[in-house]
Amino acid sequence: MALEWKGVMPAMTTCFKEDLSIDRDFAATHARWLVNHGCTGIVTPGSLGEGATLTFEEKVALWQTCVRAAGGGAPIVAAISSLSTAEAVRLAQSAADQGCAGLMVLPPYVYRSDWREMKAHVAAVMRATRLSCMLYNNPIAYGTDFLPAQIQELASEHENFHSVKESSADVRRVTAIRAIAGERLAVFVGVDDAIVEGIGVGAVGWIAGLANALPKESVDLFNYARNGERAKAFKLYAWFLPLLRMDTVPKFVQLIKLVQVEVGMGNAHVRPPRLELAGTELEEARATIHAALRNRPSL
Repeated sequence: MALEWKGVMPAMTTCFKEDLSIDRDFAATHARWLVNHGCTGIVTPGSLGEGATLTFEEKVALWQTCVRAAGGGAPIVAAISSLSTAEAVRLAQSAADQGCAGLMVLPPYVYRSDWREMKAHVAAVMRATRLSCMLYNNPIAYGTDFLPAQIQELASEHENFHSVKESSADVRRVTAIRAIAGERLAVFVGVDDAIVEGIGVGAVGWIAGLANALPKESVDLFNYARNGERAKAFKLYAWFLPLLRMDTVPKFVQLIKLVQVEVGMGNAHVRPPRLELAGTELEEARATIHAALRNRPSL
């Protein structure tokens, strides 16, 4: 289906069975549930989807599952990440073959280099298909920082480059990208606890983490902020922030999956090297989640 870069697009978690194989039935249920609650697309399998632990074949099967589950109700965006450029290109082509509507293009895992090499990598992925592309900029996690001028350079050379997921945690980057690229690129916020601020300076979308468990609240928060309903936005944001901050720490996958457990939508299984939360860490996380859910707003 056609892809319009806007709104709340969850970075979907990947649900595993007890043997840590992918639970494709739940993935389909989860994808439909997110779409039915107003999400405008689904991104999988990114960092939150534990993409680094999935095989090539598992990623392809997951895209197939999600495309079928969405049934045209929302586009599926394939997160393309790999150690090698050659494999990233093959992943992009396989995503297109499975019916994905767009690509979220990441820099290569592990290898951190200069602009010439990083540009060559993401450019190869963008050229691999005709699918609409989002560049994922996350210097905190990946050690590669795509600067606004570099992003504009890519936009001038690739017609199918349409969006940026900005996860530097500096909302000034939203302003900087818009100042240099204008309306050419749709800027998304990729850090949950900066969404209202990001929208305030021109972001048009949100690659959301907590939406996996709380899609209605996420969509309403986004819409209140976009529509200038400041009182409603800040009231909901104040309630949501303790949970949204779970998206910004190293164990964000475990924490977000724990919120899913508490709302009855998923389990806590993660693939190593991640381990499920335990002991005091688990107790403190549950206390935060329970406190929020006790005061869950009526929407």
